[in-house]
Amino acid sequence: MQFRQKALSKLQSPEELHLPVRFARPQGRLVLAVTVVAVAVATFWALTGSVSSKLSAPGILTSAEGSYVLQSPVAGQVTAVLAEEGRLLSPGEPLLTVRTAKGDEPVRAVAGGRVTTLVAKTGSVVTTGADVATVERVKTPDAPLVAMLYVPGGSGSAIPVGAAVDLTVQSVPQQQFGVLRGRVKKVGRSPQTQARIGSFLGDKQLAAQFARQGNPVAVLVELERSSATESGYKWSSTDGPPYAVDSTTPVTGAVHLSAQRPVDWLLP
Repeated sequence: MQFRQKALSKLQSPEELHLPVRFARPQGRLVLAVTVVAVAVATFWALTGSVSSKLSAPGILTSAEGSYVLQSPVAGQVTAVLAEEGRLLSPGEPLLTVRTAKGDEPVRAVAGGRVTTLVAKTGSVVTTGADVATVERVKTPDAPLVAMLYVPGGSGSAIPVGAAVDLTVQSVPQQQFGVLRGRVKKVGRSPQTQARIGSFLGDKQLAAQFARQGNPVAVLVELERSSATESGYKWSSTDGPPYAVDSTTPVTGAVHLSAQRPVDWLLP
């Protein structure tokens, strides 16, 4: 009965106009103020701030013109190897000789360049069309290197020409000498097939590796030169490695993409 009487009394005065108004406690006002300030700061940062990102992709150091595979036009036994890896050949210069039924026949360089891989050895037997060497298309011994990166096909459009690139070189300890500096010079217009990559690099195995997850877009990176380092290129460390970096060395490139406002992520 006692609880029923209290309930009836409350129904007779539902608005409780006779009770004083109770405002928020000081702790509640503080929490509200902090929340408003945080939202305001986040909104301001979203509208005026910027966030930078990087795109990582595998690649290789090479020449801007790439390489080609030299094949033997005749079948027979190799009687002499006239060049060694690293040598610069002129167009038409003989690389080796092969003994055939008609006598010794020379295998000549199709185009000038530097021998990077020599497959044929004295005494080995080659067939017509067999690979005997890989020749890098350069005209001078000190021709500058470039880095060719192969990024996923859908990411190529996000890379601007001139973007900074940090290159981790496989043959150079990063913790000791840092990364190689470069800038994007050219971005391919369309994804490249494995055959096209192999034709440029002169290496079918590398082509298969770069095209393992689909046809990638080729990104040409120009290395920044420096007369203060032994390698002739600019590094994140002061001196870089005390030796030169070679062509055909694998690298991993981190491309610095254009900074974006956080609010752009929310806009369609």
